[in-house]
Amino acid sequence: MQRIWIYQASRELTDGEATRILAELEKFTSQWRAHGTPLAAKAEVRHRRFVILMVDDTVAPPSGCSIDKSVHLLKEIEQELGISLFDRLQVAYRDAGVIKAVPQQEFEQLIRVGKVTGDTVVFNNLVASYPELATHWEVPLRESWHARVFLAER
Repeated sequence: MQRIWIYQASRELTDGEATRILAELEKFTSQWRAHGTPLAAKAEVRHRRFVILMVDDTVAPPSGCSIDKSVHLLKEIEQELGISLFDRLQVAYRDAGVIKAVPQQEFEQLIRVGKVTGDTVVFNNLVASYPELATHWEVPLRESWHARVFLAER
């Protein structure tokens, strides 16, 4: 199974930044190891907003130390580019096809005023496998874990 981690940038990346991140991650994944065993890994940057790391567990599973190394690299990238990739309190959603990301409180306000509804597509960055990425990453709010948090009291 392809295990994945999704990191959401705090802002849209420029084409140059996305290219730079992908180059750094491709270099990293080509040498990424768990206890000396090479990992079958790759990286993507999607929508100039999301950094996705993938590892094929059937070839070799990542270890805690190997995952820590990937997090360390992503923290370095954050520092270099002046972005955040670990702010889990930002919600990404589509607004007329445009991807927007706002703090949780602002997202709640958008729901209150009706600018975000159960039909609004949100990004479920908690998906953990490549098949889930295709089917459960971009979903209507009402079908996501977001509904339990943001629509529960409505």
